[in-house]
Amino acid sequence: MAPKPELMTTTLWDFPSQQYGNERQGDKNYQGATPAYILWNLLQRYTRPKDLVVDPMAGSGTTLDVARDLGRRALGYDLQPTRPDIFRSDARKLPLEDGKAAFVFVDPPYSTHIDYGDDPACIGKLHAGGPEYYRAMEGVLSEIHRVLRPGRHMALYVSDSFEKGKPFMPIGFELFHRMCRLFEPVDIVSVVRRNKKLDLNHWHTAAVEGNFFLRGFNYLFILRKPEAAVAPPRPSAARPRGASAGPRPEKAKRPPFPGKRRPPGKPGRSGGQG
Repeated sequence: MAPKPELMTTTLWDFPSQQYGNERQGDKNYQGATPAYILWNLLQRYTRPKDLVVDPMAGSGTTLDVARDLGRRALGYDLQPTRPDIFRSDARKLPLEDGKAAFVFVDPPYSTHIDYGDDPACIGKLHAGGPEYYRAMEGVLSEIHRVLRPGRHMALYVSDSFEKGKPFMPIGFELFHRMCRLFEPVDIVSVVRRNKKLDLNHWHTAAVEGNFFLRGFNYLFILRKPEAAVAPPRPSAARPRGASAGPRPEKAKRPPFPGKRRPPGKPGRSGGQG
């Protein structure tokens, strides 16, 4: 039996297994399953009994099981539902009213490393080396913003991506930058990866011989929807790298206060950010 979870007190998390206790939380054999300990810690900190927890990419249902174990209500959606209590839906268009969720957790695809099925709408078919992946994820983040109540939290669990012979893809930083347009950052946690491939010696030998690193941790980004949240901008088409965004509109000059003059040679205060 895996040990019962405890509240983590630092920003480095490590867990002995995917599941805890005697009960089942999701499917430990599901490729890319989220560790149940992560959900337990998040829900203990940021939710209360009977709160509604939403997972727009529910996978094998880990979020639903942990939420119910803790006395929370839960809704899970996925393009490829794995069980009856997960509803078929695209994470970019959830069948849920505005501001209904008390907490949202999402564990999205990290580029094209896992085959989630044949649905062409699956974000896991979009390579993170191109703009389409990030445009799709902007749609997911906008929908999370819509369904989350103001003042409540969301969390995103993701890894960077490296493919030998190709540019490094800092997926975590890219998504965090986009999340901060909509949410207030609360904290960033590093979660030690327990990928079975990391137990194979030949992967480590290849990393040494090829002078690259294996992914040893995932990001867990924790953010909060502001109390007075504004509607998010629609995801826009990405500009080609190096293209100009066009001239910025000229700021209107503020008229001087009547009857006051700046002494000669005395610098004025800047009206904009440096």
